[in-house]
Amino acid sequence: MTDDEFLALPYRPNAGVMLLNNAGKVFVGKRIDTDGEAWQMPQGGIDKGEEAEAAALRELEEETGVPAALVDILAVSQSWIKYDFPRELAAKLWVRRSGEPRFRGQKQRWFLMRFNGQDADVNIATSHPEFSAWKWMAPADLPAHIVPFKRKIYEQVLAEFQGFL
Repeated sequence: MTDDEFLALPYRPNAGVMLLNNAGKVFVGKRIDTDGEAWQMPQGGIDKGEEAEAAALRELEEETGVPAALVDILAVSQSWIKYDFPRELAAKLWVRRSGEPRFRGQKQRWFLMRFNGQDADVNIATSHPEFSAWKWMAPADLPAHIVPFKRKIYEQVLAEFQGFL
């Protein structure tokens, strides 16, 4: 696939969740499928016909066990935030039968949510676990703990939600 063909691929629609506890810290999970210290906030694809908010709440529960009843939505990103996958990753994720990538990256709608539960309400041992560990992290520390190709996204999300943090 040429560079021009790769750049012509669409972005996969995705919803992300910045979940804040009462101390103002953000939930992050350590990716189960990656070696090293790859932490991220809950996120996942938006199904065809699904609203971004519904996808965010679904992904939050699927990845953390936290149901919608335990959160309040405080803010939503004003626009879609896009990022490109590294080429080697795009060749492994969401590929066509031909082996060619289907997406060049993701466009994400982010939701800032207040967690109204207790730590015991978090359960990452879900039916399809994505995280091997989790913790609460200071918002300012997020970019340093995220995989490099997602750092700019996290910086944009932090800037957009700064007035709530």
